This record gives sequence, structure tokens and C-alpha cells, in this order.
Amino acid sequence: MARSTSSPVAVPDTPVSGVSGRPFALNLLNALRPGQWTKNLLVFAGLLFGMQLFVPSAVLRALAAFAIFCGLSGVVYLLNDILDRDSDRRHPLKSKRPIASGALSVHAATVSAIAIGALALAGSVALGWTFALVAAAYLGLQALYSTSLKHVVIIDVLTLSFGFVLRAVAGAVAVNVEFSHWLLVCTILLALFIALNKRRHEITLLADDAATHRPILGEYSEYLLDQMIAVVTASTLISYVFYTISPETQEKFGTPWLGLTIPFPLYGIFRYLYLVHRREGGGSPSELLLTDRPLLVCVALWATAVAVIIYRPI
Repeated sequence: MARSTSSPVAVPDTPVSGVSGRPFALNLLNALRPGQWTKNLLVFAGLLFGMQLFVPSAVLRALAAFAIFCGLSGVVYLLNDILDRDSDRRHPLKSKRPIASGALSVHAATVSAIAIGALALAGSVALGWTFALVAAAYLGLQALYSTSLKHVVIIDVLTLSFGFVLRAVAGAVAVNVEFSHWLLVCTILLALFIALNKRRHEITLLADDAATHRPILGEYSEYLLDQMIAVVTASTLISYVFYTISPETQEKFGTPWLGLTIPFPLYGIFRYLYLVHRREGGGSPSELLLTDRPLLVCVALWATAVAVIIYRPI
């Protein structure tokens, strides 16, 4: 269903009603998008699947890695909002963001991004140079996405997906465990599934104005995205199934029962598709996860089941 995209256009760096009274710290925090930091929970995958969940030193290193990536992702959001502030002002939802609305000045956002990025990268060195290199690669890749790659069809969603993979790799490196190639495949496919659904939501929300807001959206169509999503959905589920039943996985965890967790990703993916197609969701995956109780319960049950099976083999 097409929606109206009309919204008041704010003069650059001029506060708009509803946000002008907020203090600087609150506007900055809002611009860092803490609600999106749930994406960084992927750094704990290495802790869980690396059998380090009950090792205190590993837990502390994983928490530090999570905090660092929250800082780095916040820097990326600031950079993205600075570059997209003009087009965001024409978006029905993004126009309310602090930088687009003028509540947070471009200068303040730039200085904050540099300071936070420097602190996060400096902190990453404490977890080892390999982790620091992965963190720097993540920041560099996302900077490339914000400046150029998001304007290249297909490469844009692939870049977003590789950002999730780097999060997972960083988590494994932080706790000094080997990350299974199966989980890397599942991670990139699941991330691609989410990215494609996000594109679909943008096209549906903006309708005929999609290409005006972001030219790359004109290269996609709902039909094309549905075809891509269908391929990626099947690939994601098949990859996870093969991972859980592979002899390599059974030998690593000492149990053949990880396949019992297959129903959770099945339901979770189908639930996500339902929310995208029937509830017009998908614009913010993190918000969808936190606000949709069945999806949140599904993820929690999956994580619990995995932990019980691999830490207490039957």
C-alpha cells in the first residue's frame, strides 16, 4: 500500500518541533541509534559456539568486543546520517532523525564520530591486533558503503551482509576460537535475507517516490526482491540444516542433537516474512526483533536450546 511521503523539510541544522528541546547528549545518543545495537549481539556467537560461554575471561572479552562494535556502528550511523541528511528530510520517518531534523549539527556529529571512532579503535587494540584489524575492516567497509557502495545495485545489500559477517568473525577472534565456515555461510545468508527485506520495505513505504529519496531503489522492484528473497530464504534454511547435521558439527560438540533446533529458524524466518508482507514491517530489523514478541521468544528459545544441547550433550 502506498503511503504519503510528504513531510516538513527542515532547514539544515535548524531544530524542528519536538526535538529542539532535547539536550545535546540525548540527541547524540539518539543519532547513535542504540536500538540498532542488537545487531552487534552477533559478536557473542563465537562465545556460544566456541564453547567459552562459562569461561569468565572469555565472557569479559566478548563484552568488550560488543561495546567496541556498538561504538563503531554508532560512528557508521553518524556518518551515514551526515551524508544522507538532505534525502532523509524528504523521508516520512528518517526526517525525524537528529541530524536530518537539525537537532544535532553536522559539526557536532562529525567531531563526535571522530572521537568515538578513535576511542573504539584504540580499545580494540587491547583485544589483540587481529581483532583490531577486523574492527578497522568493519569500519572501513561501512564507510565505503555510506559513501559509494550503497549506490551500486546488489553490491549494496552484499556490503551490508558482509558487515554482519565481520561482527561474527570479530567475536570469534576476541575469544580466540575458530569460527565454523558453516556459521559464516549462515550468517551472510541471514544478513542478506534481512537486507533484501529492508529494501523491499523501503520501496513499499515510499512507493513512487522511492527512487527520488534514494536513486538505488529505482534499480529494484518488489518482484525482483521477492525472487531474491525466495532464493536466500531457501539457502539460509538449507545451510543451517546441513550445519546442524554435518559430521564435523557432531564431532565438535559431541552430540548429534543440534538438529533439534531447526524448527526455531524455520519459524523465525517465516514469522519475519509474515511481518514484512502482512504487517509492512522490515524497515528496522532491530526494532522488529524487540517489539514482536513471538519473534523475540523464538530467538531466545533457539539460543537456549543451542546452549543446552552443546553444553550438556545428550
